[in-house]
Amino acid sequence: MSSTDAAGAGAGAGTERTAARRGALDVVPLCVPAVPFGLVIGLAVSSSSRVPDVVGWSSSWLMFSGAAQLSAVTLLAAGAPAVSAIAAAVVVNLRHLMYSAALVPRFRNQPRWFRVLGPYLLIDQIFVLAERRADHDPARWRAYYLGAGVTMWLVWLLAVAAGLVLGPVLPASLDLSFVAPALFLTLLAPALAQRPALVGAIVAVVVTAALSSVPNRGGMLVGAFAGAAAATLSDRWIRSHRAAEAKP
Repeated sequence: MSSTDAAGAGAGAGTERTAARRGALDVVPLCVPAVPFGLVIGLAVSSSSRVPDVVGWSSSWLMFSGAAQLSAVTLLAAGAPAVSAIAAAVVVNLRHLMYSAALVPRFRNQPRWFRVLGPYLLIDQIFVLAERRADHDPARWRAYYLGAGVTMWLVWLLAVAAGLVLGPVLPASLDLSFVAPALFLTLLAPALAQRPALVGAIVAVVVTAALSSVPNRGGMLVGAFAGAAAATLSDRWIRSHRAAEAKP
């Protein structure tokens, strides 16, 4: 390898390290509401006689999805069959199919190992950061994604573990039920400035509320798909309208 090639490789590695650090720093604000969410799950596990602590904590990295994990742990703690808990977790996690579809162009030019392992880190917070990342260089985008994802993963495991440890000593009257809505509001806030996202959010809320009586959180699934469809149609209409205006 020539000195010029070596210098270029070193500069590329430095750029990737910078992108990874940027991802780790960018995800920190999104970790703030996720920490009490993890504490809630840890508390739910520690207060349940049906879910062993090691099983509850292990579910944090087996599924790495707070909403799905909370659904599964809550149902198991209430005595529901394991099949029902798994089904509920799958339904809640189906929104990740939309995340995956949106990031297909980003993953297409990535190495095989990343295409296999990278989706494990694709949760709400990481999607928000990765989808809005303007860097089109595959290596830098991958480094950014991993920096944000690994940081969030470590924080999440520590938060759930802290909930397990603190569960027995915290007062029973402590109410942390607000953290899940707060987490999703934090994620939605930047996107709602765009009209398609706002339309999709409104449709999703209305449909989910109208179908709230559907068992196994089926209303949430229908609402998610309805919101995604509404956002897509709104985006296409805006694009076509702008294209028509741009024509002479």
